[in-house]
Amino acid sequence: MISHKQWQLSMTSQTRPRLDIERALPIFVLTFVDILGLTIILPLLHLYAVAFGATPMQIGLVAAAFPLAQLIGVPVMGALSDRYGRKPLLLISQITTCISFIMLASANSLEIIILSRVIDGLFGANIATAQAALTDITTDETRAQGLGLTGAAFGLGFIFGPLISIIALEVTDKLYVSALIAACYSFVSILLTAGLFKETLPLEKRGLADNRIKLFAGFRFLAQPQINVLLVLMFAQQVIFYGFESLLGLFVLSRLGLLGQGNGLIFFIVGVVLVTVQVRYIGKWTRKYGERKLVFLALGLLSIGLLLIAFTPAQPNPFYVRQIVENDLRDQRPSGAEAILGTINITLPENENRGLGGVAWMLVAIIPVAVGAGIIRPGLNSLMTRRVSPNDYGSVLGVSAAFVSAANAIAPLLGALLFELGGASLPFLVGGLLMGFLLMMSVWVIQPLPIIQSTNL
Repeated sequence: MISHKQWQLSMTSQTRPRLDIERALPIFVLTFVDILGLTIILPLLHLYAVAFGATPMQIGLVAAAFPLAQLIGVPVMGALSDRYGRKPLLLISQITTCISFIMLASANSLEIIILSRVIDGLFGANIATAQAALTDITTDETRAQGLGLTGAAFGLGFIFGPLISIIALEVTDKLYVSALIAACYSFVSILLTAGLFKETLPLEKRGLADNRIKLFAGFRFLAQPQINVLLVLMFAQQVIFYGFESLLGLFVLSRLGLLGQGNGLIFFIVGVVLVTVQVRYIGKWTRKYGERKLVFLALGLLSIGLLLIAFTPAQPNPFYVRQIVENDLRDQRPSGAEAILGTINITLPENENRGLGGVAWMLVAIIPVAVGAGIIRPGLNSLMTRRVSPNDYGSVLGVSAAFVSAANAIAPLLGALLFELGGASLPFLVGGLLMGFLLMMSVWVIQPLPIIQSTNL
């Protein structure tokens, strides 16, 4: 015989809401294919610009064109998806993304490269629309897990996309080949959406009462205290985290003497942890603790991880030879965040004191950062959707994505400035302290939602 407590636990597990994998899986697959196309292109954008003789500021403009265009495009596309449904807007986004990759592959000037990124930014709301679709098919209890699937798609994309890009460049030595591969993946995502994706927003649930399309109505959430604090948190944490992503390569070079391969290994580990957390654990943690506490946990882990990274010992890896690294760097042009502000002076470690201590420290420190990154955005987005009506899911997620894009546009500038002013550790030290401040602020400003179901009317 089983005890009364065991029977209660059994009944709870049987009645507990679970994510509808059959409906969510096609959204995850098409999102992953979309991200794969994007991540094939991202590592090579600066090389496209350099090929046309771009200055560091022009390289920065190429990098910023997409997120700046998304500031306008994503909220508009999100509002349109609330009005016309997710599938048509997904198709429009994916078709324009495919066109932008073809433009990039055939570009014969720097202006065409920038224009291709602007077009993709204005109309390429693929991820925000996919998030809205997942929100449509989830409940309050399963929403963070559903939104975590898009994060898992990001993690997998950032594992395999750059790898495909590097292989294509090594085999063909032609930049346009990577752009064509990205266009092919984008075309596959169009076919998947057309054939597999079933509309998640029925006609009767769309905002059809108002005959006017309020394209920028999503920004009304800035005036709503329950939403605007979450948007500020989303923006602030993304500035800090994307600054970390932008500068990690410079940091491990100056502290550990690692070039691209070592940096790639670290990002591979980050990607594996991200996918594991978002596929296996975020649903369990959300059901047990709720999104509010999940956000607190994420901010705390990010703070601890960034502070640990800031204090990584300056010990080059066992295979480091300063002269070889100097020769490799001499043959390369600046890229990423340092290209935006010009060449940053990097102090390379000496050949003495080589060992595994610094690398081991970094591999430990990166774990809390990866876990925190895996749950922060799904947690915040899920909290936002619980504070709006179902008719506004696309709009609020579009505004959230716009805030992320704004953060991505300015984070490399701020991070590179701190790096230049205070050295390799300063951006991570400041980032860790700010994440700790955001944690304290979030405990104060994120109020728990009332349990409406138990209210006596």
